[in-house]
Amino acid sequence: MTLTQEAPVVTTTVVRRKPRNRDGWATAIMVAPATVLYIVMLIVPVGLALYLSLTDWDGFSANPAFVGAANYVDLLDDPELRRAALVTLLVAAAGTAGLNLLGLGFALLVNGVSRANTFFRIVLFYPHVLSALVVGFLWSAILGTTGAVNNLVTTWGGEVLPFLSDPTWATITMIAVLVWAGFGVNVVLYLAGLQAVPHSLIEAARIDGATRLQVFRNVTLPALGPSVTVNIVLSLVTLLKTYDLVVSLTAGGPAGQTQTVAYLILWNSFHDARLGFGSAQSVLLMLVTAALAFVVTRLRRRGELAVHQ
Repeated sequence: MTLTQEAPVVTTTVVRRKPRNRDGWATAIMVAPATVLYIVMLIVPVGLALYLSLTDWDGFSANPAFVGAANYVDLLDDPELRRAALVTLLVAAAGTAGLNLLGLGFALLVNGVSRANTFFRIVLFYPHVLSALVVGFLWSAILGTTGAVNNLVTTWGGEVLPFLSDPTWATITMIAVLVWAGFGVNVVLYLAGLQAVPHSLIEAARIDGATRLQVFRNVTLPALGPSVTVNIVLSLVTLLKTYDLVVSLTAGGPAGQTQTVAYLILWNSFHDARLGFGSAQSVLLMLVTAALAFVVTRLRRRGELAVHQ
C-alpha cells in the first residue's frame, strides 16, 4: 500500500508598486506653474535690476553703458536719498505703530459674532479696498489749501491750516492717511488671532478674579504673539515701499520734504531718465527692507519664546 502525500501549494501575491518617477513627475507638473510665475515675476526682475544698477542707462538707448559700482558710490553722496531715507524710516516706524495699535484696538471692539460687528468690520476694511491713488486724491481734496476743511475754516473766520503745505504737517498728514487706509487689514489679522485664543484660559483667569486688563495683558496678548509678529512685519514692509499715495497726496512736496525712497526711485528712473541710478536705489531699498524684516522677525520670535518660558 502506497501513501501519496501532496505538497502544499504556496500562493504569492505580487504587489505592483507605482514607479516613484511617476510621483516625482506629478509633483513637478503641479509645482511648475507656480515656479514659472515666481521666476518670471520675481527672480527675473530682481536680476534685471541688479544688472541695470551697474549701468548708466536712460531707458531709451539700445546698449546701456557699464559703469560698475559707480551708481552705488553716488548713492553715498546723494543728499536727496538721505532725506528720503529719513522720511521713509519715520513713515515706517510711526505708521507701523499706528497700524498695529488701531488694528488691535478695533479688533478687540468688534470681536464676537453679531450683525453690528459684521457691519463695522466691513466699514473698517473698506478703505483698504480703495486704490492708494484714489485715497490720496480724496484726502488732498479734503485737506488741501482750497479743500473742504480749509473752506469751512476760512468761512468761520479762521486761518488756512497747512495740512499739505508745511513740511511737518504734510509728513504727519501723510502718515495719518496711510494708517487710515491700511489698518483694516490689521483688524482682520488680529481678529483671526483672537479667534484662536483658548476661551478656557480666559474663563479660568476670570474665575480667579482677574480684571479685563489683566486678562488681556496676561492671557490674550501673549496668545496673539504670532499675529503681532505677522502684522508688524507686513506693515513695515508695506510702508517702506510707499510711493503711490505720495504721488497723489503730496507729490513729494512741499519742496521734496515728503519724498520717500520708493517715490525718489520712480522720479530718478523715469522723470530724470536715470534708470541705472534708480535701479541701484531699488536694490538698496530691497536689501534694507529684507534686513529689517529679518531683524524684526527674529526679535519678535525671541520675545514670543521668552513669554512662553
